[in-house]
Amino acid sequence: MGVQIAPIAVMTVFWGVVGIVLPFVVPKGPNRGVTQVVLMLTGATCWLFWLCCYMSQMNPLIGPRLSNHTLLLIAREWGNPINVTHGGVGH
Repeated sequence: MGVQIAPIAVMTVFWGVVGIVLPFVVPKGPNRGVTQVVLMLTGATCWLFWLCCYMSQMNPLIGPRLSNHTLLLIAREWGNPINVTHGGVGH
């Protein structure tokens, strides 16, 4: 799985609207500045969180943990049998 441009573009536009466009359309009032900062921080942090999650799925650091028995079965089924000799070492 590689980088796909469409999901990154869609999410960047969505959170860009939340963090860049919406602060300009907040109605005037005593808490306008606070609301604008909340929208900007929400857009930036949610986009960054989404991007980190998306990137971690492209190239995971931790893969599935398989037992030796499972690995031997997979190798046999895929046509690459592994010969295991038990030379007195723990089973």
